Amino acid sequence: MGELHDIVARLEPTLGPILGEPVALEGGITNRNFRVRLGGIDYVIRRPGKDTALLGIDREAERMAAEAAARLGLAPAVAAVLDGGLVTLLIPCTQVGGEELSERAGEIGAALREFHDCGVVLPRSFWVPDLLGDYTRIVLDRGGRLSPEYRETISLAERIAGAIPLVPPSPCHNDLLAGNIIRADRGGRLMIVDWEYAGMGHPYFDLGNLSVNNDFDEATDERLLAAYHGRPPSDSERATLKLMRVLSDAREAAWGVLQAEISELDFDFTGYGGAHFQRLLAVGEAADFEEWLAAA
Repeated sequence: MGELHDIVARLEPTLGPILGEPVALEGGITNRNFRVRLGGIDYVIRRPGKDTALLGIDREAERMAAEAAARLGLAPAVAAVLDGGLVTLLIPCTQVGGEELSERAGEIGAALREFHDCGVVLPRSFWVPDLLGDYTRIVLDRGGRLSPEYRETISLAERIAGAIPLVPPSPCHNDLLAGNIIRADRGGRLMIVDWEYAGMGHPYFDLGNLSVNNDFDEATDERLLAAYHGRPPSDSERATLKLMRVLSDAREAAWGVLQAEISELDFDFTGYGGAHFQRLLAVGEAADFEEWLAAA
């Protein structure tokens, strides 16, 4: 805790004296987060994990995205930046469950469209086919091996990229797990946290990432797309969302392989990646996949 106390000491001149001790927050499998009360206000201090830059994380892009989202009322305010980590206002909140996420998919879709259109240009590109290439090089450089599932995933990602190229990119969150969406206790608004994978990417990746990570069904996807566009979606847009669900699983699977090589956290990254490989490859072998490619 010595490093954390040094950080708090540097924050006190601007945010006020500490009250009590920092408290570790549960959740997250990349970074360490702590609740701290400074000057009578609660904040979250976010400390990056080891070698997170290898995962495709750009801390400046994270800061810019978090600040842009906060200006839109979509994320907690950024109070300070320290050594690549962020200090944000703590929002009293409740983590949103799957049923509520499905019910409020339209609200999230409209919020994502607002962020995608906000005009911020992030200093990081996020495109899964490129990211898979980066992950592959790092794994091989560290003596790891690529499974047949990994190689097949790369092939599927390349086919998807051929159908829906990254033109033009938009600022995106790129990590819309259920744990990264909260409901503020005051007012009940949904907010998005954890912007560390933010980058200039395909806006439909956010939609597909949100959909597949939270087990949206087709009716929920329809409401998500309708709210995002402000009109009923086209067949091409439906197909693009389906393909981005696959691309999201490709990223999660490869991420698990890389984390198994570099992370010091006690987590079953191999099992995590394996579950995503299994799901995406099953979809890739279905007849619908070819139809989505054609429609997109």
